[in-house]
This record gives sequence, structure tokens and C-alpha cells, in this order.
Amino acid sequence: MAGGAAQAGRAGGAPRSDPWKAAFIVLLIVALLAVVTWVLLGSRLLVVREVRVEGLDRIDRESVVGALDVPTGTPLARVDTEAAAGRAAKLRLAERVEVDRSWPAALTVRVHEREPRLAVRAGDGFRLVDHDGVRITDADSRPEAYPLARVRGEVEGNPAVAAAASVADALDGALPASTARVAAIDARDADSITVELEGGATVEWGDAEDGGRKARILEVLAGEHPPDSERVYDVSSVDMAVVG
Repeated sequence: MAGGAAQAGRAGGAPRSDPWKAAFIVLLIVALLAVVTWVLLGSRLLVVREVRVEGLDRIDRESVVGALDVPTGTPLARVDTEAAAGRAAKLRLAERVEVDRSWPAALTVRVHEREPRLAVRAGDGFRLVDHDGVRITDADSRPEAYPLARVRGEVEGNPAVAAAASVADALDGALPASTARVAAIDARDADSITVELEGGATVEWGDAEDGGRKARILEVLAGEHPPDSERVYDVSSVDMAVVG
């Protein structure tokens, strides 16, 4: 009777697995992975056929495509988008570049171009530069939309240019352009930056720190004491602003 019970237990237990069925499933998975890998990396189905470039104004499209160095026909999955973006970002007028895959057959490139922030003297004319001092374009006369920056030494990569640009950014829109437009920013001394307003008023700015607070303080002071040729605003210390 005990033998019968044991036999019944074996009969009612879990069914034995079929090794051929398991092997078939494994082979099927491997085959599917191989097909997917081939489609992504080896076939001509998902390859670069088009490069879409956005955000261009001063840079021509051919320069961007050439700098990417991604040949047509390259499998999309093989494209190192970060490396391609890094190569394109080396273009002089490109500040930042983003590259994304656009399945099934394109790359989308978004270029953030450098924008002029300041004017600096260059011989008999002026050079418009961005916050890194990179030349954007040249002009015979200073465009009124850009403050004249005074710095020492080379312009490109000069920290004084970055400081002057940060001051210009802080003051952008803080003062009424009709009465208190920024004419020049003297950043030859990084700890004692001076801002000159159209009409002769002067702003003792101090260093480039706390630019937003200094701009708000100057806005209040200029409202209470309108600029004139003799006016001096001292906002170098945000805790003790002075009007002279």
C-alpha cells in the first residue's frame, strides 16, 4: 500500500520539463537578438540618410554637417552623438550643439550659436564679441545696442570680458533705454568695474558678483535720482548704495 501511495505521488507531481522545448526557446531568443542586432548595426534599413540642422543664423549648414563627421550610410545605432556634437561645437560661432537620433534614418542637430554681447575697439573699427570674447562680426562704428567694453590684454578668453558681459546681462532691461542706456563698461580692474551711461552718468559697480541685486538697486536709485552728466551711482556694496 505504501508503494502504491509513492507511485500515486509520482504520478500526481509536477510534469517533467522537456529539454528540447527549452532549447528551442533559447535558440528562438538568440535568433531574435541576432536579427535585431543585424537590423540596427548591419542592415541598410536604419542608417543615416538625412541630417536635419536647426538654429542656424551665422553658421552655414555645410560647415555643421562637415564638422559632425558622420558619413551617410552610417547605422544610426553606431553614431556616437556626444562625440559628433563635440566636434561640431568646435566651430567658432557655435556655443553648444546637441545631436539626437531621429529614427528611422536621420540625425537632428540643434546648434546654439554665439550671440554678440559687447563691442570692443579693433583698430579703427569695432568688434562684436560674446561673453567669451569670441569675435562674432566687425563694424566700422559701434552699434548702439552693444556696450563698449574696455579690458586689458587679449579679448578672446579674457575673464574681464566675461565679467563685463555679466554686468551687461544684469543691466539688460533694468534701466529705461531712453534715459539710461549703457554706453560702456570698464572692466580693466575686475574688482572695480565702472559702468558709463549715455549722457555722462557713472555707476561704480565693484566686482561682477551680485549682478542681479546691484541692477535692482540701480533701477530704484535711477528712478529716485534721474541720471545726468554729473550723477554717480555707487552700488559696489549692495548693503550701502550711494548716490552722488
